[in-house]
Amino acid sequence: MPRKRVLITVTTYPLPSRSHDELVCTAGMLEDGQWIRIYPVPLSFLLDLKGSGRVKNVKYTWIEIDLNKRLDDFRPESHSPVNYDFRDLVIHEKIETTDNWEERKQICLQNVYTNMETLIEDSKSPKHTSLAVFKPAGNLKLMWQEVAREWKDEWKDLRKQLDLFATDKTPESLIPKLPYKFSYVFTDETGKQRKMMIEDWEIGALYWNCLKMAEGNEAVALEKVKQKYEDEFNAKDIYLFLGTTKKFHAMGAPNPFVIIGVFYPKKETQTKLF
Repeated sequence: MPRKRVLITVTTYPLPSRSHDELVCTAGMLEDGQWIRIYPVPLSFLLDLKGSGRVKNVKYTWIEIDLNKRLDDFRPESHSPVNYDFRDLVIHEKIETTDNWEERKQICLQNVYTNMETLIEDSKSPKHTSLAVFKPAGNLKLMWQEVAREWKDEWKDLRKQLDLFATDKTPESLIPKLPYKFSYVFTDETGKQRKMMIEDWEIGALYWNCLKMAEGNEAVALEKVKQKYEDEFNAKDIYLFLGTTKKFHAMGAPNPFVIIGVFYPKKETQTKLF
């Protein structure tokens, strides 16, 4: 496969697995607007190696990389790096938010779904669409539920794979386990209500930052996350980046998609002049 320029748009919060395939998923767009999924990705590329667990400022940055189509994944967008050490990775310019995200919009909003049933149908054979931009019809409601606070034994397998991730830190110190699972409730153009999990790394990083500011008070931290993801985002022109998990996509789940990113420029207040 020829060398590709990819605009990084999303990274998912890492999850332990018995194989490294689904630990960290990075997705972005090619220059022609087509989606591409890259995994696994070295933690050293995505993490602040001081141990804070925050994503580096790589979103909306162009990278240049050699990729191979993953033969073990039926999803057409799925690729993996040719060289796992990433020595040939070239980081190019970042697209800023100038002119209310105009350049980002030109690339990211070329194909937008507004009907979830249409997207789910496209996820089936022969298209197997597994990455998409979706425009919800109404306001977003953020929900959360408490989950296990410690990683399971899958971390033992991850430790054996650390050579792929180019770091000498323990997984637990790099990626703290989120004690809450976040979801959005929204409607599409048909008025049908949907509830989808949010797997974006940004909401996890936001929670830890809010918890620190709240001096460990989880209730206060959760309200701060809600203020950002519900109150602030509902005042903006929101689009959701959606992606499937390989497991549920292959099983033919009624809705195999989760939210892997939020695109949030301001609402346009006036028609642009040509």
